[in-house]
Amino acid sequence: MRQHTIMGQRILGAARSLAQLGRVVRATHERWDGRGYPDGLEGEQIPRAARIIFVCDAYDAMRIERPYASAMSRAEAIAELGRRAGSQFDPTVVEAFCELAEERQLGERLWEDLPIRTSRELPVTPTA
Repeated sequence: MRQHTIMGQRILGAARSLAQLGRVVRATHERWDGRGYPDGLEGEQIPRAARIIFVCDAYDAMRIERPYASAMSRAEAIAELGRRAGSQFDPTVVEAFCELAEERQLGERLWEDLPIRTSRELPVTPTA
């Protein structure tokens, strides 16, 4: 299970144009306090993009039903992020995310309220 971030990095590394993004993917389960994986990075050693992804992923995971845990309400999930700011999560990222969540009144799932285009909505570029 704890190998998935390394595998993601390897997959992205196969494409030269995506190799730099592999470093971010590898670090998406590193904790602010250094107790994460796979490398035990801490604080500012963790790429900023990875810190942002970690908070968004955690919020989404808290908001959905799991076989081992009930879904949390938006308020409960935001409170949990706040409790873990400074240990599991970058406190600056948590603060910014919580402000966004309150401002946007995020719904049941994070992506339901954000302007994300699906592959069906993207323009198709003909290839030669």
